[in-house]
Amino acid sequence: MWNDTDTPIAYLITFRTHGTWLHGDERGSISRHHNTYGTPKLPYTPAWLETNRERLIDRPFILNARQRVLVRRSMRETCQIREWRLLAVNIRTNHAHAVVAAPSQAPGTVLNALKANATRSLRENQQWLSERSPWPTKAAPDICGLNYMLFARAATSNLNRVATYRRLSDII
Repeated sequence: MWNDTDTPIAYLITFRTHGTWLHGDERGSISRHHNTYGTPKLPYTPAWLETNRERLIDRPFILNARQRVLVRRSMRETCQIREWRLLAVNIRTNHAHAVVAAPSQAPGTVLNALKANATRSLRENQQWLSERSPWPTKAAPDICGLNYMLFARAATSNLNRVATYRRLSDII
């Protein structure tokens, strides 16, 4: 299938767990105010990193094996209920990737639905007890990404990239 329009055929959704990659981190970061493709990441800034660590209300959230299964299952359920097509999913200890075909949906809608239902599943199974979100929010802004303009030319390479994240990947 070839798509020469500006209509995405799927979204590559990536989001991190709370507190696991803060601005100022030595890996660099991207903010919603500094988010132009191809530009350098924000630099390692120890003082900024320490300030962000001090501002964390909850400790960093690292997903264990059971939690990763719950997040993966919730993503599948979300896509099934909403009649979206989940093309690939990979849940890591500190972030999640999903490639989702969701015609006529805004990418933020897809991201928010996946995060909300993952949170619900974690809470129902007593795996997240905080009243706050286990994912970064505007109120708790560590890095949360939405890499969503996935067109036909890039679809295969992005599916393969999600699939090659070790053996935990799942191409649907």
